[in-house]
Amino acid sequence: MVRNPHALPLTADEAHANGDDEAHADRDDTRRRRDSVTRPHDRVHAHDRGLAHDLAVLSRRQMFGLFAGAGLVPMLASCETSTYTGTGADAATTSCSAIPEETAGPYPGDGTNGANALALSGIVRSDIRTSLGGATGVAAGVPVTFAIALVDATTCAPLAGYAIYLWHCDRDGNYSMYSPAIVGESYLRGVQVTDASGQVTFSSIFPGCYDGRWPHVHFEVYPTLASATNGANKLATSQMAMPKATCDVVYATTGYASSATNLGRVSLATDMVFADGATLQIPTITGDVNGFESSLTVAIRV
Repeated sequence: MVRNPHALPLTADEAHANGDDEAHADRDDTRRRRDSVTRPHDRVHAHDRGLAHDLAVLSRRQMFGLFAGAGLVPMLASCETSTYTGTGADAATTSCSAIPEETAGPYPGDGTNGANALALSGIVRSDIRTSLGGATGVAAGVPVTFAIALVDATTCAPLAGYAIYLWHCDRDGNYSMYSPAIVGESYLRGVQVTDASGQVTFSSIFPGCYDGRWPHVHFEVYPTLASATNGANKLATSQMAMPKATCDVVYATTGYASSATNLGRVSLATDMVFADGATLQIPTITGDVNGFESSLTVAIRV
């Protein structure tokens, strides 16, 4: 089995005997999140990483199918200001349904679990392929531009002046500031402020697929740029699920061989985060290996 090990900044007593990777840590986060909602009196796991990392996630999913079954689709469409059409197997056209709240994972870099990229000079940037703070690393991989349109889930109106912090792994499945191979780097992390149309864009590379997780991109939403200094101030946290068709194309290119192998071991239906539906989290992606463009409309409750 091809595996991409990750190491958390844990003590020797806390570390697993066979090493930690984000797939295991995400699974623990997901279990704790579900326990906090359905089994509040269950014991705390021995490998719990602390209160800040385990901020309660109150609502997992508002399934669009429930609205459809209740005949409420026309009501949703009546307030539509933008339409999202996913290109993955689980995609559908939807409008103004709040994006599911998800775990930030064990490597957020937002100050809630060790490293804090939000405190770095220059973190407010569009191109996130280079490192900050004196590090000189540049993330290699197939170029992609991530565009996010932030809207109010109640009114469908664009949300201007909000800060979005976006991060993801490199093509080898490593996370800057955490994974041993690139712990001194800070690339593939950045903050942008939504414009009058609620839009932000990030220039990056297509993320790799590590063992146990579907290819994904993390992001957090903050009410203002001034508040985007620590994960405790965020309004929402979620993840994008990369469309399989695009993954297949990217992972056939140089540098993504392990991702192709790992992708064959997981599906949206078995992924610990997306198994209960990823309709609202699959972006539309166009382009080719010379440059892809990803777009996703994200609705949040404010």
